Amino acid sequence: MSSTSATSAPMARPNRNMFSPLAFPAGAMFYELMTHLPPPSHLALSPFDLYREPLALIAVADGSEISSTVLIKRQSGGRTVEETNIRGLYQELEELRDHYPRILVHQVLLFDYLPAKDKPLPIPEGITTIPPAEHHVRTTMKTVMCDISSLVLAEMTTLAKSFEGGIRSTPLPAISRSSSASGIPDRSHVRMSMPVVGAMYGSSNSTPGRPSTPVNGRSGLSHPPTTFDDITERDGSDPDSPEQQPPGFARPGTAEGFRTQSQDRVTVQGFGPGGLNERWRNKGKSRVQIVLGSLYLQAGRWSDAIKELRIQFQVPTVLLPPPEKGNIPSLTAAIQEAENRDPNQPRWLRNLQVYMPELIERIIASYSRISAEHLPPLPLCEAIIRFCKMLTALHVAGGPARSSIPGHDAFWFNIFPYRTQIVATLFRAFPASSSEVLTTIDRIVILSGIASVLGVLGFQRKKAMVVRELVSVLIGGLVEARTRGAADVGIHPAAGLMAVNGHYTQANGASVSLELEEGDIEYGIDAFLSLLLKTYGVVSGHLGSDTTDDSDAAVLARIQKQSALRSFGLQSVKLNILRACINFSEALPDFNGVLKFSSDLLRTAGSGVAPGPRRENVYPAITKDEQVRLASNISKTSNLSTRLGVGHLAAEYWDEFLLRGVRLEPVSAIRTPIPHARSVLPDAATARASQDVDPFIYNPFLKRPDAAAVESILVAGETATFRLTLQNPYEIDVDVESVRLDTEGAEFESTVESTLIGPYRTQILRISGVPKSAGTLKITGAVIKVRGCRERRFPIFHKPWGFDNDIKVKAIGLASLEVSPAAPSLSIQRLVPDQLELNVIAQQPVVVVKSSTLPQSSVMILEGERQSFSVTLHNTSTTTPVDFILFSFKDSTQEQLQIALDSRNATPAELYEYELELARKQALRLRKRGSSRRYIAPGGTSTFDFEILGKPGLTNGVIQVNYAHLGVPYDEVGEKFYTRQASLELTVTVNASVEVVRMDILPLHGSIPEPLWLRTGYQEKSATEVTEDTHCLLLLDLRNAWPSQMHVTLQTDDGAKVDEQILPGNTSRVILPLKRVYLDDPHMFIPALNPTRQRQFVLSTKISPDLERANREAFWYREKLLDSLKGTWRAAASSGGRSGNIELRAMRLTSRMIEAVKIDEVDIKISLVDPSSTDAGSGDAAARDSTKNQTLFTDEFFQVQVHIRNRTDQPIYPLLRLMPALCHRPLNVALDFTRKFAWNGTLQQVLPLLAGGASTTVATGVTALCRGEFEMTASVEETRLWTMSEEEERRKRESGALGAERVRSEVESLADAALGRRERRIWHTRRACKVVVRDRK
Repeated sequence: MSSTSATSAPMARPNRNMFSPLAFPAGAMFYELMTHLPPPSHLALSPFDLYREPLALIAVADGSEISSTVLIKRQSGGRTVEETNIRGLYQELEELRDHYPRILVHQVLLFDYLPAKDKPLPIPEGITTIPPAEHHVRTTMKTVMCDISSLVLAEMTTLAKSFEGGIRSTPLPAISRSSSASGIPDRSHVRMSMPVVGAMYGSSNSTPGRPSTPVNGRSGLSHPPTTFDDITERDGSDPDSPEQQPPGFARPGTAEGFRTQSQDRVTVQGFGPGGLNERWRNKGKSRVQIVLGSLYLQAGRWSDAIKELRIQFQVPTVLLPPPEKGNIPSLTAAIQEAENRDPNQPRWLRNLQVYMPELIERIIASYSRISAEHLPPLPLCEAIIRFCKMLTALHVAGGPARSSIPGHDAFWFNIFPYRTQIVATLFRAFPASSSEVLTTIDRIVILSGIASVLGVLGFQRKKAMVVRELVSVLIGGLVEARTRGAADVGIHPAAGLMAVNGHYTQANGASVSLELEEGDIEYGIDAFLSLLLKTYGVVSGHLGSDTTDDSDAAVLARIQKQSALRSFGLQSVKLNILRACINFSEALPDFNGVLKFSSDLLRTAGSGVAPGPRRENVYPAITKDEQVRLASNISKTSNLSTRLGVGHLAAEYWDEFLLRGVRLEPVSAIRTPIPHARSVLPDAATARASQDVDPFIYNPFLKRPDAAAVESILVAGETATFRLTLQNPYEIDVDVESVRLDTEGAEFESTVESTLIGPYRTQILRISGVPKSAGTLKITGAVIKVRGCRERRFPIFHKPWGFDNDIKVKAIGLASLEVSPAAPSLSIQRLVPDQLELNVIAQQPVVVVKSSTLPQSSVMILEGERQSFSVTLHNTSTTTPVDFILFSFKDSTQEQLQIALDSRNATPAELYEYELELARKQALRLRKRGSSRRYIAPGGTSTFDFEILGKPGLTNGVIQVNYAHLGVPYDEVGEKFYTRQASLELTVTVNASVEVVRMDILPLHGSIPEPLWLRTGYQEKSATEVTEDTHCLLLLDLRNAWPSQMHVTLQTDDGAKVDEQILPGNTSRVILPLKRVYLDDPHMFIPALNPTRQRQFVLSTKISPDLERANREAFWYREKLLDSLKGTWRAAASSGGRSGNIELRAMRLTSRMIEAVKIDEVDIKISLVDPSSTDAGSGDAAARDSTKNQTLFTDEFFQVQVHIRNRTDQPIYPLLRLMPALCHRPLNVALDFTRKFAWNGTLQQVLPLLAGGASTTVATGVTALCRGEFEMTASVEETRLWTMSEEEERRKRESGALGAERVRSEVESLADAALGRRERRIWHTRRACKVVVRDRK
């Protein structure tokens, strides 16, 4: 912009002050700067469209080096370097004047020039010097531009005067524009209505300084006409056109095309006002007035322009519509209808809306009457577009009135002029594809104007179609220009952008085959094509304002938007649009556009879903070859942009579901941290103290850890490996340059990996990382860089997902794409990114088994043998000690025992055996040492001793070491702590040693010689106490299964001991006296060694109460017998001196054996006493005589004394029965003794209550009536059951005597239920009293 105030003084010559700025002191001039000449099609419209031609040429020169270096190598005759350069500049200026003679002003601006102070050089005319910036004043540049503006206005005066001269002049010959390429003017005389201006306008086909868009070679507009007759009468064509033209058809722009009709016919001169010359003169005068009016308009003098054009504010009659005919309403009726429709509308706007459409229609109709040979299509199209913009303004001006009306959207179609009418008129300007008089630039201008009008009217789809045609026109022009430039450097014209990438010649990357410079790389194309792509619903990756936002919310919003775009429009049309955009970007070249549209094409062709393992086909909608070409295009374009130094451009990856899963890779067993509650620590509960030995206490360290809990634990400072699942639903390889994990929470350092994902598959990638600190760690995704694409974060989408089309149509057109993130669809609500949450614990040590005294961790052992060995543990951590160690053991026998314990069919006795095997016969156990502290220093070692027991079925064992670094005392540990495990697996071979083949228990009968008892280990005193009432005999058959002689020792707790040597493979019988057993309650319930089962009672409903009592009785007597018996063996020294215990629990007692070993609760002894004897009252004598046969004499009186002893703690109500019988007789004969034996009183009598532990003696007189042998037995039966009285129970409860019994009251009731109802008991004498009756004579 340049001011035209008083600083721009008018020229000194008055004849050049036609456009003087003095009348407008505050005016200004606006310059439209151009770097090249307008196309010939525009210059051909001169002089009517004079604004299309440049009026001033401004050359710029640098004056800072004008005095030091010769810049222009030509003979200018200068004496100094400065004078030589200034004269060279003037010569260059003269060449510009000769080269561009049609331009009014030619000026050279010499910047940063300081003239010499002593002898300044004279500056030629046309060169303006400008001092450096530090010597500027406020008006320096303003003065320069004002001087140029004054020259332009003065030259415009000369131009206007030359046009005015044509009104008064007669037809004179003029110099027309050259019809040849060399620019030589045509000297032929033509009829002209304008004066000669050929001296000002020279050749118009000069090549611009910067290569512009090439002109269509078939346009023929390189030689525009110079006269008004040429404009209206041209009808020629280019004979060189390859297309066949009708004879006589001349193309505009050639010499034949601009030939006037006067050259082909004889001129006939007429006279009078209606003559031919008069009409010709009036036509010329009107045309000159139009040109002068346009010059006044350009100069800003509107009042003079109105005066010159004679514009009146009344519509000419010729332009008014005809009167009302038929159904066509008159203007008055139309105005009245518009007023009734909107009374508030301004009157001027209402009149303009009514008059202008009809007026414009008539003007366009006038244009249409001119043939295309006389009217070029460019001004016609521009006029139609200009008129449509005016109608569009009227249409939009009527729009604000509808905003105050409810439901105003419906009034969009009722605003006059109607949109459909405007569009119908507008498309009359659409250039035909067969038109040859429009250059590429003209087509672009026309299509752009049509698209802008359609956009204002709201026809987005029609606008997109026009823009698509515009892109195709641009591609044609750009490709032609690029191929011409490529041909100049030796590249095949068919090569495009890929040829640029292939011809990389220089090592620094600054020059390529097409010699692209910084100005050749186009920018801002996205804004131009984004509207086109949006209109067609192309699935683009750049949908938001911030394309670098890769948060979960942003990714979900992108997926939601892309899902809406996929259901909008036709996919095939979208693909074609994207292909056109790619071609357009390659022709520019626009690297960013090539990357963006190539990725958008892959994205649009894809399915946009996360397929499951059995999902339907999700192949892309384009071929494999096109996918490969697009991927290669992206990669090469990105590399080329980097080498050219235009910035690292990258595409947006085309699949949002690249990352389908992240899972932590399980670490080795020795490094797996296992969580435990604080309550399982040894000092947290009393039961934990025996953790290493008691198998019945719950051992959480032996429990298999929860896989989910273990997989979510990391240790600070230790490497963790993750498995990433990557998907590629395309038929191309995806080259992943870098992958690293994206985390939140605790500090985490991820490694960077790369991979190549094969076509149409999911692939696993392992990546590692190291957590640096303890805390909560979340794996939220991965930052992935695909070759040629931007490095971005991808969330984790593990579950399959697919978008659902909305069956409810809530909007149509582009409005349906306005997706609100606040109201996501149901399918988007199902799409939830996954996160892998991990717990990072503090650093922990790592312990390994360094050594063991067992060779190769294997051992051979005999049954019953115990061996000791030691294990050395090594702490491999150099910073963390081990302050918590707990040992647990597993062996091959535990599983079978646990299965047996879990069996529902197991009896209580069997369960007791299984539990005893687990509790007291552990295969592995820890041996105690003097120091109880378990600690391993960093990098240190520690040795522990263990013991192994040979058991049948033992084949392997495991010593499990649970260790950790707690760092605090046990009572200060948090709610959770973590341990690791180190284990030593043992291979065990157990061989048989000494086996119990069979056993038996026999009662003693009669007296046994004392020397025999002495051989069993009894002392002399003890041997005399061994009687048939106190002892029984145990018979054991022992077999030596070991191939070496065994020394066997059996001993009892009362001193009996037997040693036996058994040869290999032999069986030896051992007899040992065994003390008989008395049990207070042989029917007591069988206990459980497992603490969890101690208060449980196993009630069996499959056996009778009698059998249950027998089983319990056998169990308790067997346990009592095994407690008092012990057997050991020792192998010969040649076998290594092995020793062990004999497994005696294989013995089982039968009812006969129980009778032999047990002692009854009530002891009954019978003896005969002579009343006349002096020891009749001695109970001891009776006791001594009871073991021998008694002798009676017939017909003499004797007393039978029965001694009863109650061994129980509870009183009984006894009933005594004496049963004499004959010896050695059948039962029916033996009991027939009524005439052979007499007694005083009754043989059955009720005795008083016998207290617990008390005894009583009952005497009965008897007389034998005949000789013979008799035996007398007795039995004691309870007459009723004894129960404790309430008073006695209360007294004992107060004294605390019932405390232990009350705890078991519920168990006793269950036991009574298992044993049946309690019944009265009966006891018999174990040995009958034999009596021999003789005659005294």
